[in-house]
Amino acid sequence: MRITDVTLELVDLPAQPPFRWRNGLPGSEKSVTGGVLRIHTDDGLEGEAHTRRGLIVADLVERRIREDLLGHDPLARELLWHRLWELDRIEEFPIYALGLVDVALWDIAGKAAGMPVHRLLGSYRDALPAYASTVTFSSVEEYLDVADQCLDAGYSAIKLHAWGDPRADAELCQKLRAHVGDAVPLMYDGSAGFDLADAVYVGRALAEAGYTWYEEPMREFSVTAYRWLSERVSVPLLVAETSDGAHLNAADFIAAGTAGYVRTSAQYKGGVTGALRIAHLADSFQLRAEVHGSGIVNAHLCMAIPNTSYYESLVYSNPVVREAAVGPDGMLHAPTAPGIGYGEPGW
Repeated sequence: MRITDVTLELVDLPAQPPFRWRNGLPGSEKSVTGGVLRIHTDDGLEGEAHTRRGLIVADLVERRIREDLLGHDPLARELLWHRLWELDRIEEFPIYALGLVDVALWDIAGKAAGMPVHRLLGSYRDALPAYASTVTFSSVEEYLDVADQCLDAGYSAIKLHAWGDPRADAELCQKLRAHVGDAVPLMYDGSAGFDLADAVYVGRALAEAGYTWYEEPMREFSVTAYRWLSERVSVPLLVAETSDGAHLNAADFIAAGTAGYVRTSAQYKGGVTGALRIAHLADSFQLRAEVHGSGIVNAHLCMAIPNTSYYESLVYSNPVVREAAVGPDGMLHAPTAPGIGYGEPGW
């Protein structure tokens, strides 16, 4: 089997439901031009991967990616994963674009084998609890109401995205703990909004409230800053979400002693292949590799990675609407269609 073409179909994606992130970050997007990357083979199998950045990826396919992939065996994923990293040296691919080819190649492999990708990866489970990952709401009172709705909807844990104000965020986190009690796992995501001093302030409040993890409080450019933070707070840090370099940068965070947990994902870590590298790296240090983000590709990772705890399910609205892929019991169940399974019911 050989690759005969690589195409990018542009598709119009509707505006997202209105929501906001922390102060300083844009929230929901208006309608955008997305894209479906397709890798074609002489056996008639096609692999696909989806992006919200169709115009950018179309340019990369035309200028760099197609010519480099033509004629290769699509099952040689490791070789082609390295080829994309070689091209990255001169192109500096956007982090979300780096793994699209890898996802499409795994889609081909699953279709060729007649099984879902998580089975090819060596399934560890067929279901996993989902946590409710909030957008940013207007007040403490609204967050408490949303939390009640999330628990009633079946979610067993809650992660906050708050305002990016260290005093207000710390107060919110402690009030949520008092509201839901000690039994509900709670997490907090700073969305890289703080410097070291403010990150320490929030981290100490989270430790007092018994939060499970403290995610991305600062930009992930300085491993040293994260080491200093880990020395000043006792809440476990969840690190290496958006840092470039996939497993290479994750290794530096771990070696520096910053990691209570490690982030992995297909979108930010070079596809399925890169995500697995990080999961195995974390496992060798007895760390959990928590999968970042929702969607069917990450669902496969959740089923295959033994050292992960939850599926991240975004809660965009109040009233709360539970993600279709998550059942009333708060569980994500394994995809069943061959390949990635785009278009599978529930996705």
